[in-house]
Amino acid sequence: MKEEIKSKMVEKEINGTIEDPRLKAITSSIRVVPDFPKPGIMFNDITTLLLQPKVFKDVIDMFVERYKGMRIHAVAGIEARGFIFGPPVALAIEAKFIPLRKPKKLPGEVISEKYVLEYGKDCLEMHVGALEAHERVLIIDDFVATGGTMSAAIRLIERAGGEVVECACLLGLPKFKESCKLNGKPVNVLVECLM
Repeated sequence: MKEEIKSKMVEKEINGTIEDPRLKAITSSIRVVPDFPKPGIMFNDITTLLLQPKVFKDVIDMFVERYKGMRIHAVAGIEARGFIFGPPVALAIEAKFIPLRKPKKLPGEVISEKYVLEYGKDCLEMHVGALEAHERVLIIDDFVATGGTMSAAIRLIERAGGEVVECACLLGLPKFKESCKLNGKPVNVLVECLM
């Protein structure tokens, strides 16, 4: 497996760290849309990345390479774009997928976690019984800015009895690209938010 990964990558050292060459293609495939959804916001649109199968596969492969062998039992994807990256990663690492949904989207009994955003309040829910006690969980989403939604996901998983191993995101603000923790859990961001 390690030989296969090394043969796919030609690593480049930048400032003492190893840079994966796939990151350049991933970064260049993300479109920046100015003033969306409101003036002053530079929206990082990942739909252009999803239109490029090789680059989309590279994103999934990079997550899989990091998490395979970490004894992860479940991948929890945050609605909605965590549903794009979570299931293929879960399948590849032989873990179950747990959707973390907005309120009133899941039938049956749910456990919920409310949280505050800069522009209001929101809530995440998951099915009661989706996790067994002490299962190791990877939380995945497309973007982390303030960490509010991700922190709520961590609290929700922990209240349900799970152990959060790490949080993974395709994009993050610069403070998350370096080694960063939310609620004491490491955050893995592939590329810095584009401006």
